[in-house]
Amino acid sequence: MSHSFKIVIPARYASTRLPGKPLRELLGKPMLQYTWQAAARSGAASVVIATDDKRIEEVAQQFGAEVCMTSTQHASGTDRLGEVVDSMGWPAEDIVVNVQGDEPLIPPALIEQVANDLAEHAQASISTVATPLLAAGEYFDPNVVKVVTDRDGFAMYFSRASIPWDRDLLAEGERVLPVGIVPLRHIGIYTYRVGYLRRSRQMRACPLEQTEQLEQLRALWYGERIHVVEATQRPGPGVDVEEDLVIAEQLLKAQLNGQSIA
Repeated sequence: MSHSFKIVIPARYASTRLPGKPLRELLGKPMLQYTWQAAARSGAASVVIATDDKRIEEVAQQFGAEVCMTSTQHASGTDRLGEVVDSMGWPAEDIVVNVQGDEPLIPPALIEQVANDLAEHAQASISTVATPLLAAGEYFDPNVVKVVTDRDGFAMYFSRASIPWDRDLLAEGERVLPVGIVPLRHIGIYTYRVGYLRRSRQMRACPLEQTEQLEQLRALWYGERIHVVEATQRPGPGVDVEEDLVIAEQLLKAQLNGQSIA
């Protein structure tokens, strides 16, 4: 069953690794436009691009997007979303998906899935997604964020460390996956209740968040519940560096030609 939801796409011009990233072109169109088009195909009631840069505002309006200008002082993307929901006057019970502007290959069905998941779990303030982690190299990679859930799919902890840790199997330093349980790789797409976004603006950064450098730990620290659903579609790769632009263009060409993107 589909539920009503909105999408906010934060888009910042400043990027240390790829300056002007949202406006970099892929097959002749700005990357942000592909993300916006994917979001629009998800069934969202509205799609808003949130930016603090006039250049992004101008380009986004040219391809037909609704834009909300935000402060340049936000410490996190969640803070920026909080400003947007206040500016738009959205009710506390509304559901908002945060889709990053550098995700031109994000499947619309994945956006809809995480939105519906939050709507179907009234105890949760946030929903997010994960995929089974099947490679030992990723399990030990601190750049791959892992999540452990309870039996009902609510997050217990997110970490860059290798969790859950198989004490007996890994005691000798072997780099293998745990036995008897499949670790989960967290995918950074989030759906929020508007009420939570308003509350979160009063939440200070917590020690766990600062240690792991994972903002979602702030929500758990303050007692908010995060539901984790297994992704029905693998998300496409994001764009962080120059080389990623080449890969994204190749995948977009394959997509336009009707080929499957694995």
